[in-house]
Amino acid sequence: MSLKIFFMGTPDFAVPILKTLYQSSHKIMGVYTQPPKKKNRGQKTSLSSVHKYSEENNIPVRFPETLNTQTELEHFRKEKPDIVVVVAYGKILPTEILNLENIIFINIHASLLPKWRGAAPIQRAIMNCDKETGISIMKIVPKLDAGPIYIQSKIKISKETNYEELSNQMSNLGAKLTLEVLDLIENNKANLTFQNENEATYAKKIDKTESKIDWNFDAKTIIAKINALYPNPGCWFYLKGSRVKIIKAVEVKLKGNPGEIINDKFAIGCSLNAIQILELKKEGKNKMAASEFLRGNKLEPGNNINNV
Repeated sequence: MSLKIFFMGTPDFAVPILKTLYQSSHKIMGVYTQPPKKKNRGQKTSLSSVHKYSEENNIPVRFPETLNTQTELEHFRKEKPDIVVVVAYGKILPTEILNLENIIFINIHASLLPKWRGAAPIQRAIMNCDKETGISIMKIVPKLDAGPIYIQSKIKISKETNYEELSNQMSNLGAKLTLEVLDLIENNKANLTFQNENEATYAKKIDKTESKIDWNFDAKTIIAKINALYPNPGCWFYLKGSRVKIIKAVEVKLKGNPGEIINDKFAIGCSLNAIQILELKKEGKNKMAASEFLRGNKLEPGNNINNV
């Protein structure tokens, strides 16, 4: 047997899950994704990652500005999917659609719910210096990420883990778990566990203002933010009037005032310990090793990075 599926997703994170479903015995009847965006001054349109994959594989794609229309409600009624799989779609599903009979709505969420409900669970877990995170697959209810859970699986977070690496790991795990849950549902073996509302925390959307480094935080916190926001939007500071984005850095046990250049190896003081920059990207340039950057940009120890 195979299930008839509507897939709803938008970014890179959702593509491995869509690909796994497409290559399975189940039938992808159609895909919903965010509308194409106008890009740059030329006003060229940019398709979402899910949109591109769907077109490449001749999967029907819909990208309405809103789901709150009679047109979309009737489309669900007409096509009658068995399952709707939602992965970082970016829109709230209307209650009228969620209440349709004989359709199960499931969401693949990148955290160990009820922790880190919301828009940026991977980034917030790294920024919070969590030791682990994971994937939760839940039944969708009107309240944000609050539905009962079919399955969860954990992933370790190391001090070196960045968003790009962790997102890829979690997406691949999500793909594997989605097939497991669909198999349980198809065979009437799925069990649901309700979330503990008292343990719920929220992962608010990343604001670009969070990208600028504040050297008044401790080194551990700054490193976590660098890792959480890589590759986009990235963490940066000003140097000689230009933004410098830190790609990779490590914590070192050196003393210095916040923002102070401590040595000639690009160690910069924080409120506790320091960070040593290993790789960076100057505005308008390619990323490079810090050692290469320093050969063309001499920095005097003792100066404050904010005043250079």
